[in-house]
Amino acid sequence: MIVIAATTDTPTISPDRHDPEACVPRADALARAFRFLGKRWNAVVLGRLSAGPAGFRELSRAIDGISDSVLSDRLSDLTAGGLIERTVDEGPPVTVTYALTPRGRALMPALEQIAQWAMAHLPPGDC
Repeated sequence: MIVIAATTDTPTISPDRHDPEACVPRADALARAFRFLGKRWNAVVLGRLSAGPAGFRELSRAIDGISDSVLSDRLSDLTAGGLIERTVDEGPPVTVTYALTPRGRALMPALEQIAQWAMAHLPPGDC
């Protein structure tokens, strides 16, 4: 059995030691992250915004298969989570733009690693 210990800043892998207590904080953190990021479309919206700010209609067109109501819900969730910011320009015309916050940008390397893993280990299919 391989255990990933969460006792240092850098995880270490030890095939000889099994300390369930050391794994709990990391497992809890992963569970929280995936509970939030695992909502369908959240990671896709974040990935699209990694290319730069975008308006609602631009996002809707760029993300095939997402309904406007679901996109609106996901943008609200991500804004409430502090990963994106919503900017309203009073215009005329009034425009709304969404962009990653520093907290959202900090997540991009991890999402890129997950995407690379998926390309290498999961069969292609519908998004």
